[in-house]
Amino acid sequence: MGCFRWRSALLWRTFFTTAVVAIVLRAFIQFCATGKCGLFGLGGLIMYDVSSAVAIFSGPDILVVIILGTLGGFLGSLYNYLVDKVVRTYSMVNEYVPSLISLKRNLDMIKGAVSKILLVLTIAILTSCCSYFLPWFAKCTPCPDDITGGCPTVSESGNYKAFQCPPDYYNDLASLFLNTNDDAIRHLFSPRTRKEFQISSLFIFFAAVYCLGIITYGIAIPSGLFIPVILAGACYGRLVGRLFESISHLDTGLFALLGAASFLGGTMRMTVSLCIILLELTNDLLLLPLVMIVLLISKTVADNFNKGVYDQILKIKGLPYMETHAEPYMRQLVASDVVSGPLVAFSSIEKVGNILHALRATGHNGFPVIDEPPFSDAPELCGLVLRSHILVLLKEKKFTRERVMCGGEILETFAASNFAKAGSGKGIKLEDLDIEEEEMEMYVDLHPITNTSPYTVVESMSLAKAAILFRQLGLRHMCVVPKSQGRPPIVGILTRHDFMPEHILGLYPHMDPHK
Repeated sequence: MGCFRWRSALLWRTFFTTAVVAIVLRAFIQFCATGKCGLFGLGGLIMYDVSSAVAIFSGPDILVVIILGTLGGFLGSLYNYLVDKVVRTYSMVNEYVPSLISLKRNLDMIKGAVSKILLVLTIAILTSCCSYFLPWFAKCTPCPDDITGGCPTVSESGNYKAFQCPPDYYNDLASLFLNTNDDAIRHLFSPRTRKEFQISSLFIFFAAVYCLGIITYGIAIPSGLFIPVILAGACYGRLVGRLFESISHLDTGLFALLGAASFLGGTMRMTVSLCIILLELTNDLLLLPLVMIVLLISKTVADNFNKGVYDQILKIKGLPYMETHAEPYMRQLVASDVVSGPLVAFSSIEKVGNILHALRATGHNGFPVIDEPPFSDAPELCGLVLRSHILVLLKEKKFTRERVMCGGEILETFAASNFAKAGSGKGIKLEDLDIEEEEMEMYVDLHPITNTSPYTVVESMSLAKAAILFRQLGLRHMCVVPKSQGRPPIVGILTRHDFMPEHILGLYPHMDPHK
C-alpha cells in the first residue's frame, strides 16, 4: 500500500468544506421546520433542536457574527504586530541596561539579570495598579433578583464583587479584575446574564487586558498567550453582544465565546484545533457552524496583515523554521545558487591537526568525506560525518602514524551507544579533547563513523523541489553534487539556514519575494 500524507492545505480545505456543509445543513433544517420538506423535515426535527437553529440563523445574528469575526481578525493581527514590537524592544532593553551597569559599577554577577528583574517589577506594579484603581471608575450595580448564589460575593471568587459598593450592590469591573483569569473567563461565558456587565466596564476591562497582555509577554515570567487572548476575546465578544443587543437576540455568553474564537483565530491562526478546543469547552455541537464561521473570517482577515503570533516569535528568536510550501521565488533558483561557502571537507583518512583546525574555525555540524587515491581511482564522495561523532573518535585517540585504513580495529573499540545523541549540554565538547602536539601530525580513519548514504541532490535541481524534499524528509544536511564529471565530487551542503528567506534574499536582493 502507498503512503498517504495529510497536507496542511488539504486540512484547510477540509475544514472549509465542513463549515459549508454544517451551515447549509442548518439552513435547510430551519427551512424544513415550517413543514415544507415532508419526511426530510421530520427527520431534521428529530435530530436537532429547531428553535436553536432558527435563533442562530436569523439574518441580523449572522450579520453581527460576521462583523465580530472581521473585527476580531483585525484586532488579532494588531495584537501580533504590537507583540512583535514589544518583544523586540525588550530585547534591546535587556542588552542596553547591562552594558550601562557594567560601565558604571562593573557588577558582573547581576548585570545580565537586573534589567529583566526591573522589567518584571514594573509590569507587576502596573498590573496591580490597574486591577485596583480601575474598578473605582465603575458604577455600583444593584444585585439581580433571580440568582442562586449570594450577592455580593463573599468568597475569593464569584460573579459579584462588592468592592466599595453598599450592601445589595456589586462592582462589575471589580468582579473581572479581582478574580483569576479562569474565573473571569467563566463569568464572561456565563449564559443568561445579559445585564451583568455594563458596556463601559467591558470596554475598560477589554482595553486593559488587551494592553497588559501585549506588554506582559516577553518578560522573565511564564506568561503565555493563550489565556490572555481568550480573556480579551471573551470580553470583546460580550461587548459586541451588548452593543448589538437591540438587533440580535443571541445570548451575550455566546457572543463571549465567539469573540474568544475570533481573537484566537486572528492571533494564532490555528483554526481546526481551536474549533475542537472551543467545542470541547461548551460540549454543544449546535455551536459548530458559528464557531467555524468566526474562525474562518478572523483568520482570513488577519492573514492579509501579518502571520500568526507564533510564527512571528520564531522569526524574532531567529529559529530557522521552514514553511510547508516552497516560496514562489525559489522556482527561479537552483540548489547550487544558495550553497554557502567555503566548503569544508575531510579526506577519508585525515590528519588530526586538519580536523581540529576545521572544528575550531567553523561551527558546522556535518562535513563531507572525500575518498581520494590511493583509496579510490578518482576523488569521490564517501559520505557525511557529524561533528559529535568526530569528537567521540578524537577523544579515544585512535590515531595512526601512517595514512592507512584501520576501520575494523576502530569498530571493535566502540559500541553503538558511544555515538548515540547525548542530552543537551552532555555531549563531548572540543574543550574536552587533550590532543598533544605530536599527535597533531598523526592520521585518523573516518570511514567507520561516516554515513555512506547521505541524501544528495544534483546542483541543477530546482530550489523549490529541494526545499520540499528537505522538509518532508526532516533532514539536517543535504549534499549538493555536480551534474557533470571531471569536477570535485561535491559542490556544497544545504542546511536549514540556506532555505531561509533572509539568506536567499540577501544573496539576491533584486529578487521579488512574492514572485
